[in-house]
Amino acid sequence: MRPKPEIPPEIEDYRDEHWCREGARQIETALDAERFIERIGFTACLTDSRRPGPSLYVAVCGRRDAVLPRNVQKDPEASLTWVLKDEIVGRGKVYYAKLARGKATFIAARMIPYFHAVWGVRRSEEKSRLSRNARAVLRVLRKEWEMGTADLRDESGVKDRTAFAGALDELQAAMIVVPSQVLYQPKFTYIWTLGVGRFPDALLRRVSRETAVTGNRPLLPGRRRHDASRRNGPRDGPGQARSWTWQPCARG
Repeated sequence: MRPKPEIPPEIEDYRDEHWCREGARQIETALDAERFIERIGFTACLTDSRRPGPSLYVAVCGRRDAVLPRNVQKDPEASLTWVLKDEIVGRGKVYYAKLARGKATFIAARMIPYFHAVWGVRRSEEKSRLSRNARAVLRVLRKEWEMGTADLRDESGVKDRTAFAGALDELQAAMIVVPSQVLYQPKFTYIWTLGVGRFPDALLRRVSRETAVTGNRPLLPGRRRHDASRRNGPRDGPGQARSWTWQPCARG
């Protein structure tokens, strides 16, 4: 087995600060969580220290070695993360869906065009890239705009629960459908809607895949390149670091 590469201490310290892996920076409210997501750009929801990248759960714990227990229902930190997730979904200021590999992910509004350029499916591509079940579910949502899970399953004709769940996962991964609300009474359900209804400007903005992946952008008049590592601390990834390198250049 290939040994796990060691991360330099200065990078871990940088992540402790910016990913809220310190007790003094713990996330406790939905507003705190939204500010955290906006600051770092994107984060997983319920991953722990065994997975790479920022995590809302780890930020709620406020420590870099946080590990999800086997029984998450009885864990106060996992429960708080779940409650915050529901509140964030209802507030609608941050994009939330199951994206790559079915991982629940939060995305800051400013980052949506770049994620969509990589994983999004445009309307002209739906017939060739989406399954029949996914298109059936999407057809109903485009007509009704939003609908609860059970009603959407019935109206779409995708009666099999596993097939229906797969269709919803497929539409979320394609950045077409998102949950807009979580209800617990009279029974637990998600309300589903079209992502473009919540984030129209961000999802309709065109960004090339190359720009989204590499962060390479043309130099605009009156702007100059700065050293991202000097301005923003150690790099956490090529695209993320490069996306922070453009700043207004002082004139005169």
